[in-house]
Amino acid sequence: MKVKICGLKTKEHVDVAVAHGADYLGFVFAESKRQITPEKAKKITKDVPKKVKKVGVFVSPTQSEVEETIQQAGLDMVQIHGSLAAAAFSVPLIRAIPVIEVGLEKKIKDTTAEFLLFDAPPKRFVGGNGEVFDWQKLDTRFIKNKKIIIAGGLTSENVQKAKQLFDPYAVDVSSGVETNGVKDPTKIIAFLKKAI
Repeated sequence: MKVKICGLKTKEHVDVAVAHGADYLGFVFAESKRQITPEKAKKITKDVPKKVKKVGVFVSPTQSEVEETIQQAGLDMVQIHGSLAAAAFSVPLIRAIPVIEVGLEKKIKDTTAEFLLFDAPPKRFVGGNGEVFDWQKLDTRFIKNKKIIIAGGLTSENVQKAKQLFDPYAVDVSSGVETNGVKDPTKIIAFLKKAI
C-alpha cells in the first residue's frame, strides 16, 4: 500500500517522510493553515528522488491556476477538491470525493480521473480536518479501474483497519501526523511504519 504525507511545509518534514518510505508528498495551495507557496514547495523538494511524487492540493481552482502551479512548484500530480474546471491536466489527477450519502455514486461515475481520494465531508476547510468519515457509507467493491485512496482522520492506530476494510491503493494522512497543528517527525515515522 502506498502512503501520502500531506500538508508538508518544511524541508525537515519532507526529508523525514522520504527517508521513511513515503510514496507521495502533498502540498496545499488552497486556503488552509497548511497552505504553502509554489516557490517554497519547489525549494523544499529539490532533493526529493524522482520515484517520490509531489502532489499539489487545490480546492475548486481554475485550470490556469493549476497549470501555473504545476510549473512553478514542479508537481507530478494534482489533487482537486470541490468543483473541477477541467477534465484533464498536464499531470495525473487525483479526484477528491467527500463521503456523503447523497450523490456519492454519481460523483464516482462522473469522473475520468484514475485516482479517487475519499475524504470526510468539508468543515471550515476542505480536507485536513482530522475526522474519519463513516466507513460503512463507502463500498469500494463496485469501483473498477480506479486507484482508491483513503483519507480523513487516519492515524498510526487506525490505518491498518482502513487497509483491511478498503484494500486501497494508498492512504493519505495530514493531521494524523501532527502535534498541536504542526507536523511531528515521530508521528510521521510511526504512521509510515504501520501503513507500509
